Amino acid sequence: MSTRRFTSYLLIAGSAVLLFLGARDFLGSHLGQIKAERDFDAEVAPITQPEAPPPTAPAPEVLPPQPGETIAKLTIPRLAAEVYVVEGDGEDELRRGPGHLARSARPGAAGNCIIAGHRDTHFRVLKDIRKGDDIVIETRNGQFLYRVKTTRIVSPDNTSALQPTRNPRLNLITCFPFYYVGSAPKRFVVEAQLAAALGT
Repeated sequence: MSTRRFTSYLLIAGSAVLLFLGARDFLGSHLGQIKAERDFDAEVAPITQPEAPPPTAPAPEVLPPQPGETIAKLTIPRLAAEVYVVEGDGEDELRRGPGHLARSARPGAAGNCIIAGHRDTHFRVLKDIRKGDDIVIETRNGQFLYRVKTTRIVSPDNTSALQPTRNPRLNLITCFPFYYVGSAPKRFVVEAQLAAALGT
């Protein structure tokens, strides 16, 4: 077999692998969001409660969310964007949807709520976000309105967006540039502040 023919076969095989990986990620993210939406709707759907238990009955224990569990719906009204947020930032979780860093504050709570997502799937929409945009996060505890304060591009070793805060803050993080082949060299950070608790 000639070197030229071998090189052609090698390029075709490499292209097929890249196509397969891209299709897997795209389908995985789409199917993951469908399941996340179904789980979220089941979680926040109104349920007819039985009569209140007697005062001596212990209150049900509220367990922290498990990795991969859907915890919120994130909406950016101006961009007509809606994604479902899962707990955890491992590869399996991020394939399903943007992931809430477990060590960070819960949406709506005091502190720094950090949500990370892939630039080529769920967080591609962040390329069009701008200062002043509203971000609404709905959880089982209510809806919380954040307003974008700033966007910035940082190096991977810049961890300022991960630092704890006293005031309710939201940081959305993804890789940058948005259109980049391979491992992107920068990070894109959207910082927003809590503007209002909208209730359930």
